[in-house]
Parts: sequence; structure tokens; C-alpha cells
Amino acid sequence: MAKLEVFDPAMCCSTGVCGPQVDPALARFEADLRWLGGRGAQVTRYNLGQEPGAFAGSDIVRTVLQAGGEDVLPVVLVDGKLKWTGHYPTRDELAATLPTDTLLDTGPGSTGPDVAAEPADAACCAPTRQIETATTATGGCC
Repeated sequence: MAKLEVFDPAMCCSTGVCGPQVDPALARFEADLRWLGGRGAQVTRYNLGQEPGAFAGSDIVRTVLQAGGEDVLPVVLVDGKLKWTGHYPTRDELAATLPTDTLLDTGPGSTGPDVAAEPADAACCAPTRQIETATTATGGCC
């Protein structure tokens, strides 16, 4: 099973998919992470504003931040190795970097479902979320 870790910039909630004006790129990325989680990848996100210790605790992320500042965020690690900085990868980029056995097939000819992003008040303001075990929080933060 592949392990994907996303170190996001400081956002009002764990995914950035909340508030009155949701960035479409963040909504797409959240859906892509859910898609990967549904295929067997272990996906964890960290928010700089809520979990600075996770950033400080990762030698790779700390080094990248020291070299480029917060402009290098998001930082994406796959199996502990640096894969992307400064942008959210597309679903195709994510799928291409993961081992083939990670992307479980859901049926003949299946490319997997398109998973819609969470509603604005779902999981908002929750700290670290593992996509496959995320629960919906009540209320909103923005």
C-alpha cells in the first residue's frame, strides 16, 4: 500500500474546501485524494495552521520550507519521498507515481468513480485527516 502525505499551507480547514469561495483546484484535489484512498492508498493531510508540529517533525518538509519558505507549499510525499512542491498534482499525476498494485480495480474496465468534494461544512476545521477514515464534523469554520 502506498502512503501519500500532503503538507498544505495554512487554511481555515483541513482541506480548504470550505467557506464562501472554494478554490476549484482544492475541491478537485480533495476528490482525487478520496479516489486514491478508495483504491487502497493511505492518504494523510497536514495543515500548517493547525499542525505545525507535523511540518517540523518531517526532515524533508522542514528542509524544503527552510530553502523556499511557505511558497513551496503544498509539499507532497509518496512513501516518504518528495514528489511535488508548490502545486497540487492532478489525478493522473498522482496515479502515475503510485505503484500499480496500489490502484485497486473496482470492476472490469473501471477507472474508478469520480468522488465529489465534501460539502463546505464537512470535516471543516478538523486536524489531520486520513482520507479512508475521515468522518464528517458538524458545523463550519468559515
